[in-house]
Amino acid sequence: MIQKTTDALEWVQQRGAGSLAEKMGIEFVEFTIDRAVARMPVEGNTQPAMLLHGGAYVVLGESLGSMAANLHAGPDRLAVGIEINATHTRSATSGYVTGVCTPVHLGRTLTTHEIAVTDDQGRRCSTIRITNLIKDRSGMKKERERPSSPREGAARPAEIPFASGTGATSWRSAAR
Repeated sequence: MIQKTTDALEWVQQRGAGSLAEKMGIEFVEFTIDRAVARMPVEGNTQPAMLLHGGAYVVLGESLGSMAANLHAGPDRLAVGIEINATHTRSATSGYVTGVCTPVHLGRTLTTHEIAVTDDQGRRCSTIRITNLIKDRSGMKKERERPSSPREGAARPAEIPFASGTGATSWRSAAR
């Protein structure tokens, strides 16, 4: 387990937060179990109206929340997002936005984090909440080793009709 604050920040900086976070210019500046902070430039992440894109806020929030959940999970487990939501209350138009991620719940199998995103003037622009499921890494190998396509000659799931409520009939797999 990572012991010191500087070790955790070094861990996230060495591991990286993924290619999307890198493309968006996300930079981690503080990282512990209790608080993670990252910033992102507005420039290059705007919508046509020159406001920071709502999805960019969510990418910042998910990057912070997922990395914080993985720090909590430890080296033998993996945290994967299962739910995220965001409420945008102000638009950033220049400079940087900063996300501050704090845990709401740190459990054995679930974590929930809240990320408050503010502009350079300290005004809240977005509030994001993410829930992550913590899985054992050992179980993931077995999932990856499973064939990705059905065995040749294996029975396919039955197809059944269903009513869509508009009177039209569609088909879907019984396996859904």
